[in-house]
Amino acid sequence: MYSIVLVFHSIFRWLVLLSLVYAIFRAYNGYRRQTKFSCFDNKVRHWTATIAHIQLTIGMLVYIKSPIVKYFFSDFKNLVSHWDVSFFGLFHFVLMITAIVIITIGSAKAKRKQLDADKFKTILVYFSIALFIIFIAIPWPFSPLTNRPFIRTF
Repeated sequence: MYSIVLVFHSIFRWLVLLSLVYAIFRAYNGYRRQTKFSCFDNKVRHWTATIAHIQLTIGMLVYIKSPIVKYFFSDFKNLVSHWDVSFFGLFHFVLMITAIVIITIGSAKAKRKQLDADKFKTILVYFSIALFIIFIAIPWPFSPLTNRPFIRTF
């Protein structure tokens, strides 16, 4: 089961990234052009946050079942200095939770704003910060911190 969830988590990250980039793009254009915050813009905001929450749920399953995380917590004092193990045991988890919280707050704040420009600006700021954090926290194949393939396979 762990390997199936891990593959799904790896694939689903692309949907998270695409939805965030698209939401940021729409927010930037809407704010710059001073357009109306449409029903479609609201759906993009909502679904971007929903996709991020689904990924968080999948990530929690991976985290609970991960042998790397279990190993990390078995000898926390000594392993915290080993970057590859502590990256997945601590940093990836904390940064991703932080990014999802920022997305959630940004989505909720934008939903409650009265002016269209304020809605776009709120989405633009919060989602951009979250995207930056996510880029740092993803174990890219080219990352000097720790790396994994672009898509995990069985």
